Amino acid sequence: MDTRCQTISLGSGQQKAAEALIEKGKNQGLWILLQNCHLCLSWMPRLEMICENFQETDNPEFRLWMTSMPTIKFPVSVLQNSVKMTMEPPAGLKANLMQTYENVEDSDLNECKKPQAYKKLLFALAFFHAIV
Repeated sequence: MDTRCQTISLGSGQQKAAEALIEKGKNQGLWILLQNCHLCLSWMPRLEMICENFQETDNPEFRLWMTSMPTIKFPVSVLQNSVKMTMEPPAGLKANLMQTYENVEDSDLNECKKPQAYKKLLFALAFFHAIV
């Protein structure tokens, strides 16, 4: 999948590159990830037109993924014709710390040369992340 997935972060001046990448993906069956769509709201009407013009003749392996922060200017038709996934942060400090620790294996904690220092550093980083 490393060779079939291509990513572009939207922002100032990335519109033409994103369009070219989408076209390449449609032809070659790539997975295209448009990151930070909320940073390029002026291009959203064009993205809506691109999505409306997808054809059955496009490569069946083609996928278009988009990430965005919530915004009222995101095209409604794109949302209505898409599969949506959301990630909501855990509520509260304890839940946030628990989510971090659920992703850490015991072997990860004990296989380093200084496990005590590593555990303290991990807690400090997880606590900082939970606060921020």
